[in-house]
Amino acid sequence: MPCCPSPLTLLRDSLRGQRQRDKDLLTLVSNLPYQGLPKTTNQYFPGNSIKTTKYSFWFFIPMNLWEQFHRFANVYFVGLALLNFVPAVEAFQPEVALIPICVILTLTALKDGWEDYRRYRSDRRINHTPCLIYSRKEGDFVERRWKDVRVGDFVKVVSNEILPADLLLLHTSDPNGVCHIETATLDGETNLKQRQVVPGLYTQDFPFKPQHFNSTVVVEKPNDNLNHFKGYIETADNRKLGFGIDSLLLRGCTVRNTDHAAGFVVYAGRETKSMLNNNRPRYKRSKLERKMNMDVLFCVIVLFCMCLVGALGHYIWLESFPSMPLFLIPDSHGHLDQPPLSSFYMFFTMIILLQILIPISLYVSIEIVKVGQVFFITNDIDLYDEETDSRVQCRTLNITEDLGQIQYVFSDKTGTLTENKMVFRRCTIMGTEYAHNENDIRLAVLGEADDTEEEVLFHQRPLPLRTGWTLEDNHDHDPEVIQCCHGAQRPHRNKEGSAQGEVAFSSPLETEVVPDRKLLQRVLRGGGDGPGGCQETDLYLDFFLALAVCNTVVVSTATQAQAQRRRASGRPSPSLSQSSVDLLQSLVRKMYSLLHTIRSWQPMTEKEDLDNTNSSPSGPVNSHVANHHHTIAEGQASQTNTKANIPRPGLVVDTADQLCYEAESPDEAALVYAAKAYGFTLLARTPDSVTVRLPHGQELTYQVLDTLTFDPIRKRMSVVLCHPITREIVMYTKGADNTMMELLETPYAENRMEGSHKNIPASTQKHLDWYAKEGLRTLCLAKKVLSKKTYEDWSLVRQDAVAAINNREELLMETAIHLETHLTLLGATGIEDRLQDSVPDTITALREAGIQVWVLTGDKPETAVNIAYACRLLDQGDLVINMRTNNKAVCASTLDCTLEEVRQYGGPGASGDPSPSIGLVIDGHTLGMALESDLVERFVELARSCRSVLCCRVTPLQKSTVVKVVRERLKVMTLAIGDGANDVNMIQAADVGIGISGQEGMQAVMASDFSISCFKHMKKLLLVHGHWCYRRLANMAIYFFYKNVTYVNLLFWYQFYCGFSGTSMIDIWLIIFFNLFFTSAPPIMFGVMDRNFATETLLGLPELYRSGQGSEGYNHFTFWIAMLDAFYQSLVCFFIPFWTYHGSDIDIYTFGTPINTVSLFTILLHLAIEIKTWTVVHWVIMLGSVSLYFMVTLVYSAVCISCNPPSDPYWILQQQMTDPMFYLVCVITTVVALLPRYTYRVLINTVAPSPIVRARHLERLDPTTKEQWIREWRGLRGESTWEVAQEQAQKQEPSLGNQRHHCPHHHPPWNPFPQSTIRFELQQQQIGTSQKVTS
Repeated sequence: MPCCPSPLTLLRDSLRGQRQRDKDLLTLVSNLPYQGLPKTTNQYFPGNSIKTTKYSFWFFIPMNLWEQFHRFANVYFVGLALLNFVPAVEAFQPEVALIPICVILTLTALKDGWEDYRRYRSDRRINHTPCLIYSRKEGDFVERRWKDVRVGDFVKVVSNEILPADLLLLHTSDPNGVCHIETATLDGETNLKQRQVVPGLYTQDFPFKPQHFNSTVVVEKPNDNLNHFKGYIETADNRKLGFGIDSLLLRGCTVRNTDHAAGFVVYAGRETKSMLNNNRPRYKRSKLERKMNMDVLFCVIVLFCMCLVGALGHYIWLESFPSMPLFLIPDSHGHLDQPPLSSFYMFFTMIILLQILIPISLYVSIEIVKVGQVFFITNDIDLYDEETDSRVQCRTLNITEDLGQIQYVFSDKTGTLTENKMVFRRCTIMGTEYAHNENDIRLAVLGEADDTEEEVLFHQRPLPLRTGWTLEDNHDHDPEVIQCCHGAQRPHRNKEGSAQGEVAFSSPLETEVVPDRKLLQRVLRGGGDGPGGCQETDLYLDFFLALAVCNTVVVSTATQAQAQRRRASGRPSPSLSQSSVDLLQSLVRKMYSLLHTIRSWQPMTEKEDLDNTNSSPSGPVNSHVANHHHTIAEGQASQTNTKANIPRPGLVVDTADQLCYEAESPDEAALVYAAKAYGFTLLARTPDSVTVRLPHGQELTYQVLDTLTFDPIRKRMSVVLCHPITREIVMYTKGADNTMMELLETPYAENRMEGSHKNIPASTQKHLDWYAKEGLRTLCLAKKVLSKKTYEDWSLVRQDAVAAINNREELLMETAIHLETHLTLLGATGIEDRLQDSVPDTITALREAGIQVWVLTGDKPETAVNIAYACRLLDQGDLVINMRTNNKAVCASTLDCTLEEVRQYGGPGASGDPSPSIGLVIDGHTLGMALESDLVERFVELARSCRSVLCCRVTPLQKSTVVKVVRERLKVMTLAIGDGANDVNMIQAADVGIGISGQEGMQAVMASDFSISCFKHMKKLLLVHGHWCYRRLANMAIYFFYKNVTYVNLLFWYQFYCGFSGTSMIDIWLIIFFNLFFTSAPPIMFGVMDRNFATETLLGLPELYRSGQGSEGYNHFTFWIAMLDAFYQSLVCFFIPFWTYHGSDIDIYTFGTPINTVSLFTILLHLAIEIKTWTVVHWVIMLGSVSLYFMVTLVYSAVCISCNPPSDPYWILQQQMTDPMFYLVCVITTVVALLPRYTYRVLINTVAPSPIVRARHLERLDPTTKEQWIREWRGLRGESTWEVAQEQAQKQEPSLGNQRHHCPHHHPPWNPFPQSTIRFELQQQQIGTSQKVTS
């Protein structure tokens, strides 16, 4: 029988395990040789069982109390309750004093316990999930639980199974060693990721046998970086096989499209990357809460002063007696305290008596109110997006009021202002630009289809089983005929959907591309001799081949993807049977589409064909909406040639399974679909090969020698291929134009290019600049032919870098940079990322609300400026300051010069608002210099003077730095909004972070405080819900302070007439009930449901939002005005009943009951004056509070015969209600107490109404009159008639973004740099520095 280990042994093992885990590199071995033994080499690593609970069953109460006592308010009230047990300072029954704080602590403990129990159930369910672990005894994988997994085990997972731990992939069912996983639970991305077996370890030809694994695995220390992992395997023959994140299967991910996979556990339990990323929501304190904490401190000071007055008063009162009065009772020893000591005790007695001056229920009420506000925000139907089936989410509950005080908004561009649906628009190849006018027409019709909600077939007669387009010879007709068979249909979302529709970046807008006729003919002529001839060097074919293979797109068939996703979701296969209603709707829809197609079909004339193919970027594009229904075909396509042995010179279309492309970014998907439109179809991809079908039907499988993945420093990616026929080694590269142009071969291909072809880089750069000015995203493509010797030498260095454990990323980058030189330029692409709906209107409304909008983007300045004009961030009449320099001295002088210009132009107004017509455009390099310590003050001053700021080419770190600088230097409330992982730092740096659940995953959403589905929801979220939340909480907090001060002062005034003895004229139970029940529900209802303006008014008058920016609802002035009002009302409520009953023989509780009743009426009617919107709920709660007071008091007075001797409130209220004087006192006192506040409200509403008050008057008007008044208001505010007309026109016409969709290449009516623009173009010259100022 084994003996228990000694404490010394346990301590030694613990220290040894800690040292092992603290190492930078962890050495792991297989557990199989140690199965059944008490100790293993990997015993120091934690198990796979997780525990997210905070408490245990036996220690719940002490641990929860310790947690709650971290709140100062709880410590304060518990201390006072315990102090009341001291006889010398006792104010009332000690047991009664514990009731309020015990209720608060108990309710909080119950809430915490329920939440922890739910976490426990979740942990137990996860820990008991079954999985397959290899057993040496059984010689096979056996079923165990997740909690049984240990580091060093071998685990097998099957398709659609969730991974139990972080596994190093050693074997898969795929012959190429590939495993596909879905990481949606980690980063929200539904597109599949490829993982591959550790290179060089095993071949897939032999079955995997874990018992033969005798290698050592060395990995890095556990960390939370989901995109980084490094390590190596040291085999028995001392070979080191390096691996990275591509070989790691992360816990929580789901295996897809792979029958089974097996791996080695490297991290388990709390050390897995998913658990290390499972951080709790960070706590943020709102601006209102910070101010409220200061006012609580003021209340503490007031309480201290009142208690000091009570102590001094008691001393003076005792000293006033010549001898000891009879009513002072000595202690058991017959001893009486001296007046100084009695007054000292009285100080603490007064603290106990007046403790409710500090509103204990305020914090609990605020939490309840915020939960109610979040409920209304998340259930707002206007903030629901039907297309994505998502609504706004509030991830941080305690800063809802901050939404109403935002002064600066920092926004990303791509995916935030734009849709992040990349549409292939144009391309330039070998210096020749192809406008793709046919595709423009298709997009225009697709836009019309979106507007009419109808399915529209584009430019073709319906052909069965055709999913693409063909170009074939017809001996009876023209030699080249094009047929377009794209079904430009609006994607109707449904729960079943198609596989393609469920794949990211797969809408018809993104996947369907109509090829340019001229370019298509050039491609087919260039490849006419087949891939085996000399035409494999044709750079046109290389361009589209680069589009197809230079990416990380995962290929699957529609049937396979649909089956996999259906199995994952548990949905059955769609049945062939439909209801009669569905069949009828489908038939009507198809008939309508057919009729629409027949009416719209017209043959295109030869002249129109010529016009479309001869477009040039040098002038306006001749594609208009009038030509939308012109067909691209000049005749009918010839019949399919039945001779299989004769190759067709046309495009071959796959009519079998439709291919699905799972891309990591929309850019990659758009380029792959563009290549497919020209016949270069990506068919399959493995880690070692990529298969492409060429335009003439030949399928080529290229060997992938290496892939140089994209990184933000290089800003490009490359793939090295070996041609299957010529065995030529070629590298294709794509990336940002500013980095690619620097890597081109010099001189540029002089041995092959003649004449104008030598100007290809210049022509391409000209086209790139034009694309950028049109707002298109640009990418350059290039190639490089490598000799076998060059590649082999480079490959050796690359393998060493892959196997490195230290500085692995730096070494890999160095090898990539070394190879990516002397490139041959192939061309460039222009991809459109369209504006989201209502973005211009939203930005205009935010600016009218006094919010400064900054856009921080990584795009080129030209692209960003064009988008800025399109979304109205910049206006035609703005003075735009364009700062771009590479020299810090020039940057400093430019800031000084620009500040002087801005001051002369006007600068910030008297109110501190920025000048309404100055914008700043600055690039990332200049921004980095401007943010340095010696220039940051000048930059902030300049930016503060600008209405809009546009930062281009900025990094994620610069985004967060800008937010922090503005927030800290200007002391303003900031909001950051973005949709991608590069926006996380910016979102977390702002006071309020908003994530958009868009195309780039859920990283931004998971790091945000609020999440929305599109940018236009910002308008209502801030201007309506933000305004409401702030006004409600501000007014409720002020009211709570007022209520408590009013009630406490009643007890304080009585002390002047009872010798400051700490006696209360109101029964202690009624005092407790007063705050717990009688007056608790109305302010909560006020904070949740009050509405000072309707939604239409707040949206129509964004200026009303400025009241929250200036903290008009809650500031020091409103706080002290409320305090003064509370002191006045308490004086009235005390002294009118006091003078009424002065000289009578009523007892203490008969005197206190009218005061308590009057205070209730006064406090509730005070709230009634402040309520702006009355509903049935308001009436029920207000009348219910009064009724509850009388019912409880009557019952308590009837049953409490000796509850508080020697005085008892027995039958007090019953007697009072029979006395007419009681009712007269209640009426007169309430009227006199509320008269000043009511008079004040009347005067400010009539004599000197503020904008808020004037806007309140609009609420009483009918909708038509109200809209007319709003328009007049906006006109008086300073808007021109043209602006008002434009606003009215926007309600009837499509938005600017939609107009650009219909006419994508039509130039905007403004110049991106208009005449009224100050431009500081600072370019570093070889000799000296030149500065150009144009006005």
